[in-house]
Amino acid sequence: MRYSPLVNAAEQLTAKVKTLKILAEAGVIRPMRPSRLVRAAETLLRWGPTPAGAYRVSAVRRASKPAVIDERGTLTFAEVQRRTNALANALGERGIAPGDSVALMCRNHRGIVEATIALSKLGAHALYLNTMFAAPQVTAVCEREQPKAIIYDSDLAEVVADAAQGRKRFVAWVEEGDRPEDPSLEQLIADGDPTEPAPPPVKSRVIILTSGTTGTPKGAKRSQPKSLQPAAAMFSRIPMRAEQRILVAAPLFHTWGLGNFQLGMALGSALILRRRFDPEGTLAAIQEHRAEVLIVVPVMLQRILELPDEVLDRYDTRSLKIIASSGSALPGPLATRVMDRFGDILYNLYGSTEVSWATIATPKDLRDAPGTAGKPPFGTVVRLYDEEGREVPQGKSGRIFVGNDLLFEGYTSGAGKDVIDGLMATGDIGHFDSEGRLFIDGRDDEMIVSGGENVFPREVEDLLSHHDDIEEVAVIGVDDEEFGQRLRAFVVRREGATLDEDEVKAYVKRNLASFKVPRDVIFLEELPRNATGKVLKRVLRDYEAAGARKSDD
Repeated sequence: MRYSPLVNAAEQLTAKVKTLKILAEAGVIRPMRPSRLVRAAETLLRWGPTPAGAYRVSAVRRASKPAVIDERGTLTFAEVQRRTNALANALGERGIAPGDSVALMCRNHRGIVEATIALSKLGAHALYLNTMFAAPQVTAVCEREQPKAIIYDSDLAEVVADAAQGRKRFVAWVEEGDRPEDPSLEQLIADGDPTEPAPPPVKSRVIILTSGTTGTPKGAKRSQPKSLQPAAAMFSRIPMRAEQRILVAAPLFHTWGLGNFQLGMALGSALILRRRFDPEGTLAAIQEHRAEVLIVVPVMLQRILELPDEVLDRYDTRSLKIIASSGSALPGPLATRVMDRFGDILYNLYGSTEVSWATIATPKDLRDAPGTAGKPPFGTVVRLYDEEGREVPQGKSGRIFVGNDLLFEGYTSGAGKDVIDGLMATGDIGHFDSEGRLFIDGRDDEMIVSGGENVFPREVEDLLSHHDDIEEVAVIGVDDEEFGQRLRAFVVRREGATLDEDEVKAYVKRNLASFKVPRDVIFLEELPRNATGKVLKRVLRDYEAAGARKSDD
């Protein structure tokens, strides 16, 4: 059972009115000619708020406006509608049927967008694969999830080769000079019937893989939204507006990137996509396409700010109205630096693959309380419980549980997350301040007991992130003969810094209790991260201290 904050008819009516008001302010609902209104209404009745329905409505309302902008040019909504009709029919002729699963291993470009829409038109399910996976991971996921087909970029052909054995194969993006044996999506589109297919008997769903930062990625099942209320919840905290140009730098295979693809559908926005993230290239794309919204993960912001001032000053980014970040922790100092450079337009979303979103921090939140995860948006409930399932008071740390309209349906293995009072666990520990802002203390499985004291690595990470000589840091728990467990810090120094291990320890000791001082400090050139910027702590746990480069080695 899922938690619903709407307990009676009056509250349900109030929520619907508020949803309509937010959607109207965002421009999702606006006056239009009666003929267009009728066609749009008919489309939503037939298809619902799915990718198929959303792009069909935009093809009616804004046919000649840009829908997708990538390295190969611009596609209008009318073109996307025609091309995805042809692609859906071509895939159907090649055996993809309602209820089938299709794996997508694609970077950010028109191919992953059009494949997602076409699968929606077929009623087939989209399984998004991480483009940073190695071949054994892809094979393992496909053996577990059993997709009927794989759609991949040609430069990833070797990675998917083993997993693709015995499955239908299609190429989403062909690199210059490649000559793949499998048919490309462009070939299917050219040969396909552009007539709109009939709505399928089942609605498609998406399967997103968890980050796998502490173990093997799991498949999380998620149905398409049943209404536009989830979109209204986001717009209540992040003021995105219809037909804005959205540069999605975050990977589309991840919950954050995919979520903004879905928001862009509702808004009729142009999606600006680049296959690979490049800090200066992102600034150039903002300037060239006059992007108004930038969707990133925190490490992308860090990489942008690492550019020399003369490079940052070279590009006109004044078109930006919103920078929205999620996918991993946003350190307070980084948030401040971003706003000092680009203005108070930074928003930070905290959530997980399983619960979608939990809280959103506005620029004011990030100025007033750097490091906060923000407050729950409209229609979302966040509560903190102790180990016995009792709600904890304000200011005390507890396990974070969330209720909203987009909780996942469970893992494809059949397992699920802990649920209390209909709210689902995120796997994190946090606390609320006196203003109702959430702060994340750490993962509930990362807490260590050192000399009888509970210690969260996140607290030490947050402290060290404020050090002028530290670019980035990760802290993990390690075994200790004397204290049971102690902390180990992995530090990346800022360019030119000479910080050593003793200085790091002294800094922590001056600011925190002695049992929170790391046992040792290992200096790295960079931290191991996944595609969304999350630090891979399972990799750090396997790191041999004896082989690491310390302070001045």
